[in-house]
Amino acid sequence: MNGLKTMVLMVTLTLMLVFIGGLIGGKSGMTIALVMAFGMNFVTYWFSDKIILKMYGARAVTESEAPELYGTVRRLAQRAQLPMPKVYVMDEDQPNAFATGRNPEHGVVAVTTGIMRILSREELEGVIAHELAHIRNRDILVGTVAASIAGAISYLAQMAQWAALFGGRSDNEGERGSPVAALVMMIVGPIAAMMVQMAISRSREYGADSGGAGISGNPRNLAAALRKLHAASQRVPMQAAPATAHMFIVNPLSGGGMLKLFRTHPPMEERIARLEAMRPEQYRIS
Repeated sequence: MNGLKTMVLMVTLTLMLVFIGGLIGGKSGMTIALVMAFGMNFVTYWFSDKIILKMYGARAVTESEAPELYGTVRRLAQRAQLPMPKVYVMDEDQPNAFATGRNPEHGVVAVTTGIMRILSREELEGVIAHELAHIRNRDILVGTVAASIAGAISYLAQMAQWAALFGGRSDNEGERGSPVAALVMMIVGPIAAMMVQMAISRSREYGADSGGAGISGNPRNLAAALRKLHAASQRVPMQAAPATAHMFIVNPLSGGGMLKLFRTHPPMEERIARLEAMRPEQYRIS
């Protein structure tokens, strides 16, 4: 169901991009929108992992440098039937983690130094399993594509605002979009695109929680970890870019009065309740 929901939301986001392009510039606007989406998706597909790792100063670690962490990732990757991902560490006090990489063959698991201090071995296994589920489900690709399309919609709206400000118009009347509809979409479009993008992010988090429970063998481990991480994220600040907040296992910017529709993550209480409702014996590894 999560996969179907994500597919519907992705199609909705793409159609919004083409529709807004058409309203603003007719057929030419639709073409521009599609070209923008393709270009932005190409860049994010190939370079998003390098950008995010550099943004947070993450450094690659070897097995000799972090034997327990590295061993946990390797053991769970084998259990998930995934290639061994690269392991990165961020010098951040806030306990958190994320996965990146355009496909399982280029997967990366990154954790903060803070998370390794406060979690038990079993709880850390739950977190790593969650991130490996993201890699297995190709959620990183889905998330970056969704973000790039939403960004293209916002950019189109800004272009339309500048065109309206300077009296831009098309020489071919047949190519001109509806001015009233375009005006409405300049305002509504970016907000609607952000709502859809956030809905996609929340859907993939639920899927990674469930998949991580299967990889680790015990959903209670991840539930206990999430409870600790959520509490710590309220106390320990982290300098994180809002555009990348959806990648972390808990929102590093938690604490603001965000509306539910604009949350990058599902409510923590709901995530924990779902995990605790799972029967551990169904996931236990023999």
